[in-house]
Amino acid sequence: MANTPADSRAHAAVVYHPHKSDLSALQQAARTHEATAGWAPTRWYETAEDDSGAAATRQALDEGASVVLSSGGDGTVRAVAEQLRHTGIPLAIVPQGTGNVLARNLGMPLGDIDVAVRAAFEGEDRTIDLGVIKIVRPSEDPDSPDAARETTSEHVFLALAGMGLDARLITATSSKLKKRVGWLAYVDAGVRSIVRQAPLQIHYSVDGSAPRPMKVYSVMIGNCGLLPGGVLLIPDAKVDDGVLDVIAMRPLGPFSWLSIWRKIGWENGVLRRSKAGRRIIDLVNDTRSVTYLQAGRFAVSVPSPEPIQLDGDEFGLALAASGTVDPGALVVRVLPEWVPPGAGE
Repeated sequence: MANTPADSRAHAAVVYHPHKSDLSALQQAARTHEATAGWAPTRWYETAEDDSGAAATRQALDEGASVVLSSGGDGTVRAVAEQLRHTGIPLAIVPQGTGNVLARNLGMPLGDIDVAVRAAFEGEDRTIDLGVIKIVRPSEDPDSPDAARETTSEHVFLALAGMGLDARLITATSSKLKKRVGWLAYVDAGVRSIVRQAPLQIHYSVDGSAPRPMKVYSVMIGNCGLLPGGVLLIPDAKVDDGVLDVIAMRPLGPFSWLSIWRKIGWENGVLRRSKAGRRIIDLVNDTRSVTYLQAGRFAVSVPSPEPIQLDGDEFGLALAASGTVDPGALVVRVLPEWVPPGAGE
């Protein structure tokens, strides 16, 4: 879509996934709210097939955008956020995907494009953390010398980075199925598949400590904890607390999967929603099959290449990964009436 001529007034930029965005509704909402705010016409940047939105966001920044709206799924939001990191330019989310994880954790109403666009022009700025992960991968060239057999790349994540059963399932799940059922299918199928899956042997390190061994079904590093379907995977995770939250699902007996499902599905998903339920949790023995910890840095390595996922998208194979938190790295634009999950408890 062609952008409008230069204008000295502030303008918004929309980075949109062409196959996930309701472009007509977006355009109508943008025209309405830019006129109300007295802004110049909004500029439009379509994502490319081989680029989730990084190049489009860089162009929008080069052309002086005052706020960048990301319209699409979690992959588009992550790509835009990565480019807005430490720029001070706010991100406004137009959730158009199946997961919409950051939107949920900000308390956004889903399915209302007009409200999402209004937030870009009339909302207030909120500073949140970003997860940053360095991924060590095996070389694709088996004939390369030992020193060149590993490559390292760095990426941000908004919700979760994981290795183990979660990443294996995401890698094995077709894009059509993901579009139809989204993240919830991974959680449900993942817990049930534990019965058939061999545990993963990892070595992990917390805040630079000496590596320690652990057997897990999955290990995930989280920046926020609420998943689609109301699944509260990590109850204490917050997008602005300056730490990462780690969850490890561990094989501690023949019925570990029942303990894991009780913890995530029943305690986190049902009991924690009420004061009475939280009192019940305090009175019963907690399952040791689910381990939580908080860290500024969490590193994990595996003996052979394993799939890794970021925010529900497969990210290839990894030999190791190191997650850190970048406090206050991203500015998001929200409406004051949006209530994040767990606020006020």
